[in-house]
Amino acid sequence: MKKYSLLLLLFNLTCLFAQEKKTSEAQELKEVQIVGSRNTKRTVVNSAVPIDVINVKDVTTQSGKLEINELLQYVAPSFNANKQSGSDGADHVDPASLRGMGPDQTLVLINGKRRHQSSLINLFGTKGRGNTGTDLNAIPASAIKRIEILRDGAAAQYGSDAIAGVINIVLNDNIDQVTGAITYGAYNTNAQGEFDPGTANIKNNFLNETGFGNTLGQKRNFDGQSIKIAANYGVAVGKKGGIANFTAEYLNKEKTLRPGFDFRKGFGEAAIQGLNLFGNLILPISDKSEFYAFGGRNFRDTDAYAFTRNDGERVVESIYPGGYTPRITSEIVDNSIAAGIRTKYASGWKMDLSNTFGKNLFHYFIKGTLNASLVGNSPTEFNAGGHSLSQNTTNLDFSKNYDSVLNGMNLAFGAEFRTEQFSIFAGEEGSYATYDTAGRPITNPATQTAPTDPISGELRPGGSQGFPGYSPANEVKKNRNNVSLYTDAEFDVTDKLLVSTAVRFENYSDFGSTLNGKLAARLKATDNINFRGSLSTGFRAPSLAQVYYNLRFTNFSSGGATEVILSSNDSPVTQAFGINKLNEEKAVNGSLGVTASFGAFTATVDGYFINVKDRIVLTGYFDASALNLGVSAAQFFTNGVDTKTAGVDVVLAWKKKFGDSNFAATLVGNINHMTIGDVKNGTLDKETFFGEREKAFLLASAPANKFGLNLNYDKKWFNAGLAFTRFSKVELLDYQMYEDVADYGSFADQIKAATDTYSAKIVTDLTLGFKLNKSSKLSIGANNLFNIYPDQQDDWVEAGGYWDAVQMGFSGAYYYARLGFTF
Repeated sequence: MKKYSLLLLLFNLTCLFAQEKKTSEAQELKEVQIVGSRNTKRTVVNSAVPIDVINVKDVTTQSGKLEINELLQYVAPSFNANKQSGSDGADHVDPASLRGMGPDQTLVLINGKRRHQSSLINLFGTKGRGNTGTDLNAIPASAIKRIEILRDGAAAQYGSDAIAGVINIVLNDNIDQVTGAITYGAYNTNAQGEFDPGTANIKNNFLNETGFGNTLGQKRNFDGQSIKIAANYGVAVGKKGGIANFTAEYLNKEKTLRPGFDFRKGFGEAAIQGLNLFGNLILPISDKSEFYAFGGRNFRDTDAYAFTRNDGERVVESIYPGGYTPRITSEIVDNSIAAGIRTKYASGWKMDLSNTFGKNLFHYFIKGTLNASLVGNSPTEFNAGGHSLSQNTTNLDFSKNYDSVLNGMNLAFGAEFRTEQFSIFAGEEGSYATYDTAGRPITNPATQTAPTDPISGELRPGGSQGFPGYSPANEVKKNRNNVSLYTDAEFDVTDKLLVSTAVRFENYSDFGSTLNGKLAARLKATDNINFRGSLSTGFRAPSLAQVYYNLRFTNFSSGGATEVILSSNDSPVTQAFGINKLNEEKAVNGSLGVTASFGAFTATVDGYFINVKDRIVLTGYFDASALNLGVSAAQFFTNGVDTKTAGVDVVLAWKKKFGDSNFAATLVGNINHMTIGDVKNGTLDKETFFGEREKAFLLASAPANKFGLNLNYDKKWFNAGLAFTRFSKVELLDYQMYEDVADYGSFADQIKAATDTYSAKIVTDLTLGFKLNKSSKLSIGANNLFNIYPDQQDDWVEAGGYWDAVQMGFSGAYYYARLGFTF
């Protein structure tokens, strides 16, 4: 009961402050606050930790990027996101990360309030496999004023998930203006190099029905056509500074089809049809108080390739002569709403009471498929069920700036109460069941037998091919809550020295308590040079999806099909294998940097290290054939490894005006190195528990480096932008790791044969803008102007194409035109 008594104390303090005399002006509530500090007087220049502030309007008008992840990939030094193929739900929600950490180790805020995560958990050959994450693409770019990226551990300030840093999205608050754009673009399908006969985009090789007038069986020079229509409008509410700002975005993007090896021809980016609505509202209540609310709804209908099933290699019915490619389509609904009251009292204390609710729903529909055990009588589409995650967060925050203490002090404290619910719901019977020779669902394997394949003689698999549906046995509905208390303070000790501290206590209903702290400082060496550094502890609570997710699926590799059960962490199967209960990840973060400003030139260089203990990972496949579960392998989530990450972020910027011409050059870079320490396999086989292949996927999530040079010029009615982005080498281990070691002579030789090396590449982007009149502008350009592709690999690649999902993407050049308008 102690934790709830503390909450009552904080509410009583609210009442106490409310009795004080009101004398301040309404505009005092408008002070700008940046992520990483609760001091409204703090700026990016004088902060003790590295913060990027990205003006989204500038970025969106000077590039052809359609989604938030794409925008940040090319302007933020340590941000990484990738499109996937053949990776189930990850084809629809891009995994994104900071400083090479997991997608779930970055906290996302909107207007300073915690954003809910996606219900999707990444499996198979994705970056961030075994992780959940926040779907940034569910937020319309046109609704965003700026994005603040705190590149520093901040769990002591903001709580779970902030091991790598924090991304704060600040919504538009402009009024009396309509802005928008219509963008159209397409990808160049002519990949560099020579590809085997019969691969994608060769005439008559593959029947692709993705729309935009595609003629079946014909080679196409362009695909992935997309159209995006966006509009933003703000209006004043009342006469005391109230605003209402609304955004609507519509996106229709076709699939891309790229070379895939013979039995995996369907390879490329997913198709998306989406509608995004967002709003931001501020209403003054009095001279010193205001009500605010924001939120929105994102709906996406997506369509992605699964692995192709070919005659003789997969079970093929007469309805698919010569083979077929199942398609994983999904309906994703993301809803959120936040509301609160901000007040400033005569004493100088500020109070913010808010409640934020968000829910992500992910519903699978499998098309162009069949249930192979329903011989000659299978539907070709199935409702496969899905999953959802909801989160409700209540915050009460207080802060005050004391000018009379030292050279200034800011004190803040507060409390948070959060509830979460994760659920899995079943699909229709045919999506998950295996039927016997009489067409009845098999409930007793001892007396019922599935039909056999006439070619291989093996039992025909059940469930929808491409993605098996969730069964009633998979259904869960699990809840948890946590309460947290924090305090932080910033001291301007002298004109030159700033010191900030933070302490946070959290208690979770499912695993207990954690206490974390942070200390940061900034020293002003000269008028132009600052030194800064921080040291903190952090944590990340295991997501509900990691604890309770479970699924039975068919895994395809060079050795054929394997029936696998991914067992939930609380199941008897997991316990029987000796897998421990999931606990929080624990981290230690440190950073040391320098900032410099000399006229038109500014520079920041920040080194960092992040040590994570008990990192949650997805194991390899354990032999489960003796369990009588109808599967041959089992897989689990576990606190499996410790990792150490060290790196450097660099941002160099120069801006100069010559007459009516403006020049700007920015160099952003990240150098990163991750090592895997202790693998906590206990008595289990280390290579099965978390072997070399799993290690390679984890390390590939932290590429060695990324550098970007962005050059911009504008003069009156014309502007031009040229960007060069260098992506470093990436190495992965392919399916040859599942072969017999004896076939390669030694384990070292097998690793050598299984290594897929993607050499460093430079991608060039170009944009040209022309102001047609005061209210409209035409932009044309190209992303990946020279149509650069990753290095082609052999036929063991995880996703089934000629490439894995590496930093630079695998769809080639994208050409676009945009008509922007302002009224």
